[in-house]
Amino acid sequence: MSDTGQSVQSLKSKLPNPITADNVRYNPSFSELREFSRELETTAEFGSASYVSRERSRNSDKTRNAVDEGFDADDYAHIEDAVEFAREHEMLCVDRLMGRHTDHSYRCRLYVPKKYGRIALAWANLFEPVEEEGEPDFVTIQVPDWDEIAVRVLPEEGVTVALGSDYTGEAKKSFLRLFMFHAKRKGGLGLHAGSKRVTLRDETGDLRDVGQVFLGLSATGKSTLTAHGLWLDDPESATMLQDDVCALLPDGSVAGSEGNGLYVKTIGLDADEQPAMYDAVTHESAVLENVDVDDDGTVDFDSDLHTSNGRAIIRRDQLSSSSEDIDLERVDQLFFITRNPTMPPVAKLSPEEAAVAFMLGESIETSAGDPSKAGESIRVVGTNPFIIGSRGEEGNRFRSLIDDLGVETYILNTGHLGGKDIGVTESVTLLREIARGTVEWTDDDASGLTVPSSVPGIDIGEFSVADNVDDHDSELSRLRTERRVHLDTFEDLDEDIRDAVY
Repeated sequence: MSDTGQSVQSLKSKLPNPITADNVRYNPSFSELREFSRELETTAEFGSASYVSRERSRNSDKTRNAVDEGFDADDYAHIEDAVEFAREHEMLCVDRLMGRHTDHSYRCRLYVPKKYGRIALAWANLFEPVEEEGEPDFVTIQVPDWDEIAVRVLPEEGVTVALGSDYTGEAKKSFLRLFMFHAKRKGGLGLHAGSKRVTLRDETGDLRDVGQVFLGLSATGKSTLTAHGLWLDDPESATMLQDDVCALLPDGSVAGSEGNGLYVKTIGLDADEQPAMYDAVTHESAVLENVDVDDDGTVDFDSDLHTSNGRAIIRRDQLSSSSEDIDLERVDQLFFITRNPTMPPVAKLSPEEAAVAFMLGESIETSAGDPSKAGESIRVVGTNPFIIGSRGEEGNRFRSLIDDLGVETYILNTGHLGGKDIGVTESVTLLREIARGTVEWTDDDASGLTVPSSVPGIDIGEFSVADNVDDHDSELSRLRTERRVHLDTFEDLDEDIRDAVY
């Protein structure tokens, strides 16, 4: 293959035709997919399938894309190897639809070896069935039994190969990565984010909708907060639209990607704090991955026997806080989720400060990213490890969109402030009252940010930066210097964003 690569049409012509090839089973039923991996299954007490994979997280350090890295002969050889494997071995081929928005929906095709039907079973539960035969927009070939791990992405052509990994998340993100890349090409911005619609009574008693979007790294509380009902009573409600990836569009709407299911963290899942999520995870339709399940089916969500990155693929129709819709009509409020221990529980940001937050992407590494560094401080632009292309241009696009649309932006700390824990109760209360418009704000001398002075239901004075962070002046001064140095590494980033460092 030449260094300039190969068109997706040429690649597709080399892949086995899923309709006619003797070595391919096309779109098997869920029961058939489960049967193909029966010997790998432990049946959970709820009747759901449970599997343990060899790889327990994405292999980000083994992933390369042709836009950012510039492929060489070895990279293209990996793609050729995957195509050849698909031609010569017994394979499953599953087509699904990602997204419903007219300009942001894509036919996706996954090839996996038949014995790894569990990967196809999990993945197929996330996206919606296609109605008729057709050619795919995006194709992924996943070959778990390979002598090395290599994930190679041709973004322009919509092709991914994942060699050596049997982790479901590798298949899921192969398509969502391309969803975000193509959203940017169409004038929007792909976000590693969840979205929800909050319906509240206004001061006149009429119901109004508030659109919220949550950006955060995996395992920082994004799914929990997106799916939470905010303790609202009918006719008020909080309804999840998307859990993981969506696209902010120039008209203010947010296009969803996953229409059938969600891929959620299970470690520490609590029936009292997350009743809707717990009910969905413990339904027989769920697929558990790397969760501690005994031979007799007993499930322990608190155990990290296999990994703290235990997962469940759940059906949207089993999550009571989930909407049938996946697209948000308009975003009003956008929240960055952080675990930075110097940040207040919430701060309100200007468009330029929001762009700084986007570029900093400050959080704590989790087991979903690099398990060997879990707990360490980390910076990921847009809290999105799947960006393809210039990070600086990504930040400029983000600032322009939220500024033009008048989106309120906030940064939400879901970890702890100094040594003081910020729990789900505080975070949920803040989200509800910010949506209501009942929070009063003030400028905080210690952090230099706009923070709440009054929040119904919370003694917000207990969460001051000055009282909870030791030697906060020197600590925050050090952080600001680090942040400026970090932003200077992005040559394409607009100067007024660099100057807004907090």
